Amino acid sequence: MITKEYFEKIGLGSILDKVLAGERLSIADGRTLYDCTDLTALGALASIVRRKLHGNKTFYVLNRHINYTNICINGCKFCAYARERGEDGSFQLSQNDILEKLRSAPVAPREIHVVGGCHPDIPLSFFEKSFIAVKKEYPQATLKCFTAVEIAHFAEIEGISSKEVLEKLRAVGVEMLPGGGAEIFAPETRNKICPKKLDGDNWLRIHEEAHSLGYTTNCTMLFGHVESVADRLDHLDQLRKQQDVSGGFNCFIPLPFLTENSALKIDNPLTGIDELKTIAISRLMLDNIPHIKAYWVMLTVKQAQAALHYGADDFDGTVVEEKIGHMAGASSEQALGRKELEEMILGCGFVPVERDAAFNEIS
Repeated sequence: MITKEYFEKIGLGSILDKVLAGERLSIADGRTLYDCTDLTALGALASIVRRKLHGNKTFYVLNRHINYTNICINGCKFCAYARERGEDGSFQLSQNDILEKLRSAPVAPREIHVVGGCHPDIPLSFFEKSFIAVKKEYPQATLKCFTAVEIAHFAEIEGISSKEVLEKLRAVGVEMLPGGGAEIFAPETRNKICPKKLDGDNWLRIHEEAHSLGYTTNCTMLFGHVESVADRLDHLDQLRKQQDVSGGFNCFIPLPFLTENSALKIDNPLTGIDELKTIAISRLMLDNIPHIKAYWVMLTVKQAQAALHYGADDFDGTVVEEKIGHMAGASSEQALGRKELEEMILGCGFVPVERDAAFNEIS
């Protein structure tokens, strides 16, 4: 058992006091946590917060991912997913393709997750018509569609504001944004990995606009590339400050950078220890974001199970087909069933709870 005296001994006594009192940790506290070599102690701290918020519950959802195209104009250096138009391996789904993928799902999804590349020629009207058709066939499902980067792209090609794009999507049934594209906010680091992509300030602005219109959104951080610990902590701090203002972030998803098929070469790739440490520190720093996702697609199932003991409370869901992480080199399964998800959660000592996209429990 880790005692108060032990936390004092390893230099985490004051942080333990803050965690128990529900006080916000500082950037300096975050640095102290990253410097700590006792992973078990970090997990114990994160578990205090996790259990205070969610007890012994671990959530999952019956969802279906739709990646509608990998044709993209951004050319991000880390991305193994994107292709140019006409390049081998490029694809673009039709409205019927999207519907057929949904119809082929093992179970009717409660959450439909739609993201893709910034295609130069797909108009917003294509998605408006497609989502009307999807909602007609799947009225019970929540549409969680497009990163802030895609929203900004639609605004540019349509000649309207990002808020107008969000209003148009809201009118055809979109209720959530999935939170990708945040990568890392620090400008110098972001410029090294995705110089053409929407910058961090505008990513946050678009999420604030979405929150003002009644959307709930996720948020993410891509870590383990060329960023520093200071960049990670700044990113987490900016997310919680935005949450203080607009309050619409429902879940944070730490995304480990996968090196296998990326043109961005890393001297010291992520270790499993760093993944779990970052998940734990995210839970501790993001005091105003209720959920932390163990995204098994990019973590692998076994590491996602371990993450439940390091602050994560959500195991994502069935997914069915995911291309972005797998084209980057993810070795995880393409899909999991309800029974598999529940058995994995039970095997870690937690209680599986099915949820909808907004984390309402399904009885």
